[in-house]
Amino acid sequence: MTSSVQSAPLVQILRDAFGFPAFRANQEEVCRAAVAGHDLLLVMPTGSGKSLCYQLPALARGGTALVISPLIALMEDQVAKLAALGLKVARIHSGLDRSASRQACIDYLNGSLQFLFIAPERLRVPGFPEMLAKRRLALIAIDEAHCISQWGHDFRPDYRMLGQHLPQLRAGDNHCPVLALTATATTTVQADIIAQLGMTSPAKFIHGFRRDNLAIEVVEIPMPMRAQIVTGLLKDPARRPAIVYAQSRKQSEALAEELGYQVRAAAYHAGLDADTRERVQTAFQQRELEVVVATIAFGMGIDKADIRTVIHAGLPATLEGYYQEIGRAGRDGKPSRTILMHSYADQRTHDFLLTRDYPPTENLSTVFNMLSGESRSVDDLREDSRLGPEEFDKALEKLQIHGGAHVDFGGNVTIGRPAWKKTYSVQSAYRREQFEKVVRYTTSNDCRMSALVRHFGDVEDANRRCGHCDVCDPAGAVLRLFRRASNRERHQVQEVIDALRASAYKTPKGLRGELAWAESMERDDFEDFIGAMLRAGLIAVEDAEFEKDGKIIPFRKISLTDAGFEVRATTPLDLLFSDGIVEEFGTAPTAKKKKRAPESSPPGKAQTSAAPSSPSAKRYRSDEPAPIELTGDSADLASRLKEWRAAEAKRLGVPAYLVLHDRTLNALAARRPSTPHELLAVEGMGPSKVGRFGDAILALCSH
Repeated sequence: MTSSVQSAPLVQILRDAFGFPAFRANQEEVCRAAVAGHDLLLVMPTGSGKSLCYQLPALARGGTALVISPLIALMEDQVAKLAALGLKVARIHSGLDRSASRQACIDYLNGSLQFLFIAPERLRVPGFPEMLAKRRLALIAIDEAHCISQWGHDFRPDYRMLGQHLPQLRAGDNHCPVLALTATATTTVQADIIAQLGMTSPAKFIHGFRRDNLAIEVVEIPMPMRAQIVTGLLKDPARRPAIVYAQSRKQSEALAEELGYQVRAAAYHAGLDADTRERVQTAFQQRELEVVVATIAFGMGIDKADIRTVIHAGLPATLEGYYQEIGRAGRDGKPSRTILMHSYADQRTHDFLLTRDYPPTENLSTVFNMLSGESRSVDDLREDSRLGPEEFDKALEKLQIHGGAHVDFGGNVTIGRPAWKKTYSVQSAYRREQFEKVVRYTTSNDCRMSALVRHFGDVEDANRRCGHCDVCDPAGAVLRLFRRASNRERHQVQEVIDALRASAYKTPKGLRGELAWAESMERDDFEDFIGAMLRAGLIAVEDAEFEKDGKIIPFRKISLTDAGFEVRATTPLDLLFSDGIVEEFGTAPTAKKKKRAPESSPPGKAQTSAAPSSPSAKRYRSDEPAPIELTGDSADLASRLKEWRAAEAKRLGVPAYLVLHDRTLNALAARRPSTPHELLAVEGMGPSKVGRFGDAILALCSH
């Protein structure tokens, strides 16, 4: 790097080397701190320009920047971009042959590189850290730094060891700043990154988690219906390009095959060979493919700004991972939509996966008790263990992470410290808490974007509602259908307001206990009731927590807003209650179909322009539907359903209408559904009601 470039103002380097006329928000402040030699932690979302925050300071400081990156796809993408700018760059990872890696080392040692990218496991190769230490580094950038933390959503053991190598790389005259960069790190993860890297008073930049162009939608949908609904959604060209995140390789391939009949789609997962994954990624970037159905590995190395839709066909494991994945959408700043589908079955799946990935402490103790100060090979230990091969490998992996075992590069194992039990137990509990936060997110009635911003600790921007999600703008939801409140429900809203006037806040449980009709409601039905009031701006719901027996217990506070305080018995109330899925995607037969958006419209916003919607275009139903006329067999079935409803209501101790509304009962009698899918298509039969009463109703309808 020439001295003229090193001494140039940062804005000049930005223009000359990268072709940008000006810095984006927060970039210049970060770059100045790095150029000045400060260690720093940068937490900014995907698409906000994090990469420039190490690339520009590297050029300004001179020498070679060492960039440590966990994913080959991400590394290759960054290398290609820098090379296209005419910069001198090389990379070393497992996908390259030995001669290419050797040449990269030669170029590094002779000082001809401005950037050297490496995978973290290279630092475990004998002699490699010593080779790096022979030259002065401009800086060390650690991308996807959340992988360092055992509390991170994508923890990598090799990343955990980075802190052990940094003193050698920064010794003597080689002292250089360390920049840790990530798009997803909670306050707990941030503190762990700093501690593990041995940073002293680093500059911290936590910015930009709000994405104003994303409309987030969360909807409960049974697993068997998801493929049909995803296909129906993505038929619309305005909703493509799209990424669909699946929970398994099998689901990824099945969904891609189903979509392939309608759009150009392909699967992407770790079970495919490297050439196939690269072809899929390239085809998607070049618009030869319109949809990729992927596991979580996809998207990390993708720089595609025009993704219009991201769909999760199942619950993600963490909010951090979820936020990172929805962040692939709309990086060009245009309106885009993200949809999360979930059901109770997803929770059972994750319970199984957590049990597999965090085995019983007894398994770890079995392996630990086999170890000593004398090294043994992994293969010998596995053969002697009473555990199965997969159980043994998982137990040894966890022992290594928590210091109970030391495994060298040759696969030889020696005993570690006995204190591993405490940290393992804490981490196992933390992982389960992470997933419980995802479940709470799906059932929350808070603004979706505000909840995510608050989760990442960006407190300065946590209380502004986004105006686009299914909570803030129910009429704009693509999948969720809403109905207007009945007169009975409006009266019940008034009772809730009266109950809340008496105190600063109440918990949901406390509030239900004060209202006779609410105490007998199913929890899901009461949550929908609270959601309707929240959407109407009558109440506020705040997440809080307290400590009990050493555990943090989350709870929610419900309080009246100013608008809620002003409500009187004569105040007209207009509330919307969740009521199934839009007809064109398989349910709600009496709902008006949503018109297809023209190709120039933003996805999911065909009916949410600035102009008021016409009554026929609204995404909710009137509380005065046309009556259903029943005759003959239909009338007989209605009578049987009413008898069953009365008995069920008596058994549950609730009013009959909480089991089935009259209009739902009459619709069942008129349509006589014969499958769970047909049952879900009846107005008022959401997934929770089908789960509780579906078998009994189908049995009655089949007679």
